[in-house]
Amino acid sequence: SNTELIKKLAGAWKELPASQKQVYEEAKKTDWKRYGEQMAAYKAQLTPAQAAALKEERRKQLAKRRSIRAKRELNLLGKPKRARSGFNIFLSENFQESEGNSPVAKLKKLFDTWQKMSASQKQPYLQLAEDDKVRYENEMKSWEAKMIELGREDLVRAKKQRLKKKPAETAKQTETAKAKASSSGKKAKLKKSEE
Repeated sequence: SNTELIKKLAGAWKELPASQKQVYEEAKKTDWKRYGEQMAAYKAQLTPAQAAALKEERRKQLAKRRSIRAKRELNLLGKPKRARSGFNIFLSENFQESEGNSPVAKLKKLFDTWQKMSASQKQPYLQLAEDDKVRYENEMKSWEAKMIELGREDLVRAKKQRLKKKPAETAKQTETAKAKASSSGKKAKLKKSEE
């Protein structure tokens, strides 16, 4: 297989003496230089819009790569799987038996079935979802405590404490916003009348 072949090649490379590696290193340098020249010529022919699009595409690729690495790291650290919704539980239980030629057709059929179900029919799945939510929260608390012990506070969810505004404060803010809007409207009318 490819992985075995790569492992054998890597082992052979490690065993090569530095004098024999030098030939390959020189070839790499010349190829890299040629690539740099070709890339510079390619970029010189691009319009500013194309260059910006190319830069944006590169940025998106790097962001995607970073997110994949971050997810992989979380999996290696044993982060618990998220809680499933009632619909997800319904899907997993009924997907194999559902009618349809393709997975997409099966999903559509099951979604229609879920939409037509009454609240009492959905209740067992929703209850299982609530239980799974409790499981997830408990596992996350223990996982986060473990991450703090390991010194990885950056992986712990932020505790966002939203301050609930009092109704009187909210009313005052609304009044001041209206007053500012009406005063700016009056200024605009004055300017028009002066002209």
